[in-house]
Amino acid sequence: MTTVDTQKLLNDFPLVRQLVNLEEVSWFNPAVTRLEDGLPYVGLNESDIRDASERLARFAPYLAIAFPETAANNGVIESELVEIPNMKNRLESEYGVTIAGQLLLKKDSHLPISGSIKARGGIYEVLTHAEQLAINAGMLKTSDDYSKLYSHEFREFFKQYSIAVGSTGNLGMSIGIMSAKLGFSVSVHMSADARQWKKDKLRSHGVNVVEYEQDYGVAVEQGRKEAEKDPSCFFIDDENSKTLFLGYSVAGERVKKQFEEKGIVVDKNHPLFVYLPCGVGGGPGGVAFGLKMAFGDHVHCIFAEPTHSPCMLLGVHTGLHDGIAVQDLGIDNITAADGLAVGRASGFVGRAMERLLDGYYTLSDERMYQLLGQLSQTEDIQLEPSALAGMMGPVVVSRAQSYLTRMNFDAKAMEQATHLVWATGGGMVPAQEMESYLNKAAI
Repeated sequence: MTTVDTQKLLNDFPLVRQLVNLEEVSWFNPAVTRLEDGLPYVGLNESDIRDASERLARFAPYLAIAFPETAANNGVIESELVEIPNMKNRLESEYGVTIAGQLLLKKDSHLPISGSIKARGGIYEVLTHAEQLAINAGMLKTSDDYSKLYSHEFREFFKQYSIAVGSTGNLGMSIGIMSAKLGFSVSVHMSADARQWKKDKLRSHGVNVVEYEQDYGVAVEQGRKEAEKDPSCFFIDDENSKTLFLGYSVAGERVKKQFEEKGIVVDKNHPLFVYLPCGVGGGPGGVAFGLKMAFGDHVHCIFAEPTHSPCMLLGVHTGLHDGIAVQDLGIDNITAADGLAVGRASGFVGRAMERLLDGYYTLSDERMYQLLGQLSQTEDIQLEPSALAGMMGPVVVSRAQSYLTRMNFDAKAMEQATHLVWATGGGMVPAQEMESYLNKAAI
């Protein structure tokens, strides 16, 4: 890793000085371009998303049996899309802005199996690995009814193999629960900021939880080293996995279908703004890619990060990507938004998506707790702190006059806009833990 010249960065990028001061900032990407010009840098396309979608469809009969909570949706892991008009009113009065258009919440916070956005990518990567192993062993064909995987025979087969991952919490939950259900031996290497209840839940599923006193980067590094010692172990790499990325990307076509069912139009005169909490970048990057493929240049994706962990904004803004960590600048990477407590962004996602993302902003832990309380009050929806990072997005965009002017959004188009906040986790938070969040929100 190259040594970072901190003083030069502070001189060259005034915004970096604000990041070091832990200020809430926003930055709209001057290099954002059309999908056709940005797509070649991703290295993936529509056929890759279709492949992922078809794989999930093959596994749906198995998931419907293995996880009865998915049976009502025929084994499809998907979340609700709801309008939150009362929260919109609260944001407008709290921040003195007019949020033109409608405000929706995508409840990935309540996805079945693991209660977070990671149920998309994490579960998909485990299923992809399991399918490959079973096909290679001559036990499975893609034309089979995959409900056959729910059997003693397959559990015994998968028991020969192990899976490992490094996580702050939610990715570990999805990978741990899914892997254990199939029969894999699974280890989740968890950083210091991972919540105790998540560790307890994983252990209750028979998952080996390895704890570290350091942050996410160390948990990933140690998990990778341990996995390298075991040839039968598959390490799921949240920083660089294209498979994870594609699991998330299927969300784009799913949202498009939900919009069609609700009669929501997305085009030049009806822009769509999507606000995605960002940790290492795989989840929001994959979702943003899927949304771009579904809606083209009419969707505008914006990443939200904690002031103490602004790794993606730092990497993209300076052009250093994974060549710089927030700790290099003395930022501590300690935040209540445990799922976003990442010091170094994914270089793959930063480079692949930098031309397709409209902007980035940061917000304080106090702001996330405040928003958590307000959403609970106004809409009776309870989320974990990190899932509220996207909720400031409509306020940030409504205030960003130079961005709106540069992108040629006229007043009429904005009146017909849709703002979509992506809620990333919270559906499985124990009642006692949620109570403590709400108490903090009331401070």
